Amino acid sequence: MDIEQAKKELEQLKKTVAYHSYLYYQENRTEISDYEYDMLNNRIKEIEKEFPQLITEDSPTQQVQGMASSSFEKVTHTVKMESLLDAFSYRELEDFDRRVREAVEDPMYVVEAKIDGLSMSLEYENGRFVRGSTRGDGLVGEDVTRNLATIKSIPKTIKNAPRFLEVRGEVYMPKEVFLRLVRQQENEGKQPFKNPRNAASGSVRQKDSRITRERELDIFIFNLQQISDDVSVTGHKQSLDLLKSYGFNVSPRYSIFDNIQDAIKEVENIGRLRGKFSFEIDGAVIKVDSFAQRSVMGSTNKYPRWAIAYKYPPEEKETVLKDIEVSVGRTGVLTPTAVFDTVQLAGTSVSRAVLHNQDFINEKNINIGDKIVVRKAGDIIPEVVRLAQKNSEGAFQIPLVCPSCGREVEKTDESALRCINPDCPRQTVRNLIHFASRNAMNIEGMGEAVVVQLADKKLIRDVADIYYLTMEDLLTLDGFKQKSAQNLMDAIENSKKNNLDKLVFAFGIRNVGEKAASLLCEEFKTIENLINADVTDIIKIDGFGDIVAQSVVDYFKSKNVLEIVRRLQEKGVNMVYTSTVESDVLKGKTIVVTGTLPSLSRDEAEKLITDNGGKAASSVSKKTSFVLAGEKAGSKLEKANRLGIPVISQEQFLEMINKN
Repeated sequence: MDIEQAKKELEQLKKTVAYHSYLYYQENRTEISDYEYDMLNNRIKEIEKEFPQLITEDSPTQQVQGMASSSFEKVTHTVKMESLLDAFSYRELEDFDRRVREAVEDPMYVVEAKIDGLSMSLEYENGRFVRGSTRGDGLVGEDVTRNLATIKSIPKTIKNAPRFLEVRGEVYMPKEVFLRLVRQQENEGKQPFKNPRNAASGSVRQKDSRITRERELDIFIFNLQQISDDVSVTGHKQSLDLLKSYGFNVSPRYSIFDNIQDAIKEVENIGRLRGKFSFEIDGAVIKVDSFAQRSVMGSTNKYPRWAIAYKYPPEEKETVLKDIEVSVGRTGVLTPTAVFDTVQLAGTSVSRAVLHNQDFINEKNINIGDKIVVRKAGDIIPEVVRLAQKNSEGAFQIPLVCPSCGREVEKTDESALRCINPDCPRQTVRNLIHFASRNAMNIEGMGEAVVVQLADKKLIRDVADIYYLTMEDLLTLDGFKQKSAQNLMDAIENSKKNNLDKLVFAFGIRNVGEKAASLLCEEFKTIENLINADVTDIIKIDGFGDIVAQSVVDYFKSKNVLEIVRRLQEKGVNMVYTSTVESDVLKGKTIVVTGTLPSLSRDEAEKLITDNGGKAASSVSKKTSFVLAGEKAGSKLEKANRLGIPVISQEQFLEMINKN
């Protein structure tokens, strides 16, 4: 390769990495595997090693990936939150050892598992947790203190603490919690998170800390960033032992060695155990133990020279595709699932993997009888990677009839097939599960297993039937005694008092989530008004377009739905919306909050906006009524000035809502 070819490939690689970094760090989603992303970065390193004159400041090898979101207040890190240099072979670990020994004498190495989560800084003053922030670009992160405070394993106070302490850790979602969340998202017809890391990131960076609390996140602390001089710490292992004594969950497995070969054996041991951990890891980290030696070695613009991360390659297995089963979800979408000869992946037996849709099957060109390659995405969710050997003709075609009710399905877009039969049995069960779920009618004790039993016994066929159940009905269910039956009856009765927006969300109207349900109820107030609304009425609501409006109108056109509403009313289910708005002084106003306000956090300011009838938006547009700006307002303030949108201070805002 000559320098011009290298330059061309490097520019394309940078653009590709930048695109996937944005998805990963800002939108909490991925289009490629972690391994594929690592290989892109590794290729950049190879080209830059051969042509060092092509290294530029914007290269992924020269800067920490990620950036601070404009949704949260920015935090400037006193101690830079650096990335780690990645290694993909033991030879690279030996080269690391050689470089270390050229710089310092007799190094000791600490080896620990590399948790795959979201890197965080936690700060304590006199033993009290005062601030938590994301890594961002290493220099500037996001203030997510309120959300981190919901994580039970983060100590809020520390006994016998130093005057100041800053630690770094990895927030993660346990595998069991992640799988439960994915099942819930699938039942509710939502796009599920692809891996626990994205789920953790999306959960921490929520404007509503209650959502973070519900996601059951956890954290491991793996580094001491700063500590006041009233405590003396000289090495990494000593610091982890100290932090453990303060009550932190520190790296779950860390050992110290005096040579690289024993350190590599520990890397191998961690790799063999990775499938047995309750959390996801993507590698192991080797660090020089002595802080004094670390100081001598220093860092590049991006990496500390005293640490390296070994990344485990994804485990892939070949197997034979025995069958493709097609199921129908709550929203009617048909989903194909591959059934194959059982293989061992990441410590567990795997025999099934979702194939997503017809486009995915066509792209892989797979059919029953073919030999395929499978792996676990993030060591958790099985996926089909590619075709290994073609033993059939063409790609499998999903039948154009519903596997549950036998009715013809419709192709609603380029990739999805949907059953539109409202009486489809499988959709009915999933609708019942969604209706009773926590964010909908919140009928405690009516989970999936109970709903399936009730449906199998034909005790419920639609959501209204729930309110006609008797104690005698419930006592016929497996595992139900007098007390459990009474508890469920009480939960059903309590759910009748829910505000109308909970019921509207529970109906599972296509394209209508929790926020849209609230806006609909805020506008129309009663179920009768909502039933009688037409598309023109609905699209007047800010943020509603033709597609969502038509979904609502079509839903309430159904005679079956109207009969369900009538039966719910007959049983006393609330059909009126009680507004949580304190006043309508900001009705019709869209306000964007930016910068640091004198005494209000962004969450508090936005709650005041919605409590007084306004809409809190995250971005400035021509529809914005005001921008509520504090110090360091940045680009949103600039855009407001450019568009001629009025800018108000906290004092003016509080005067508007009569809070001064």
